[in-house]
Amino acid sequence: MAAGWVDAVVGGGGLLQLPALLLAGLSPVEALATNKSASVFGTTSAAYTYARRTGVDRIAVPAGVAAVLSSAGGALLAALLDPAVLKPLIIVILVGVAAFVALRPSFGAVALPDRRTRARVVAAVLAAGVAIAFYDGLVGPGTGTFLIIVFTSVIGMDFVRASATSKIINMGTNLGAIAVFAAQGHVVWALGLAMGVANIAGAQLGARMALKRGAGFVRAVLLTVVSALVLRLGWDLL
Repeated sequence: MAAGWVDAVVGGGGLLQLPALLLAGLSPVEALATNKSASVFGTTSAAYTYARRTGVDRIAVPAGVAAVLSSAGGALLAALLDPAVLKPLIIVILVGVAAFVALRPSFGAVALPDRRTRARVVAAVLAAGVAIAFYDGLVGPGTGTFLIIVFTSVIGMDFVRASATSKIINMGTNLGAIAVFAAQGHVVWALGLAMGVANIAGAQLGARMALKRGAGFVRAVLLTVVSALVLRLGWDLL
């Protein structure tokens, strides 16, 4: 439920779910696969709530379709590559994200439609639907956070609309990864489906809070989640 709340507001629910699944005795690949099977329910639920209240940016369609394929590719590699090799790079990126958001209080507070050029839209689709989606299939935690940063910094969305749009992409990444993990037999379905029910409850609460409290609230949660991700990944490297 807590992971669903975090995911709905700003992404990063895997920060809570993956360690819990590992503590439950699952292998790293099983934990990643089962995390996806739970997260897809909360993400879909949050996407529906956002779409009804604010609408979803049309960029979500091409990026979401690309995300299904890219995430599946990342999931195929996940069984072969140790995700730990990527963690130092991810930490550096996250520290940069935290500094950027913290030092620019107005960033993401309001939409900046003048940034939305054709070239920037293409760049956002490639970054969200290909690069970040591949990362989600391979590693996972922080995907929603990275998507929000792309949509706000590249094409000038405000935080709330960026969060809403990122849920559609996240649905695609979850579905692509689940298809591969399920075919390989890595998903613990009973556990994933049970967690999915709680994930929906948390996602509904988180989406409603984000819509009610606005961009300032999402920004604060974003900084908290990014800081927690840096600490969590840094601990893994010790």
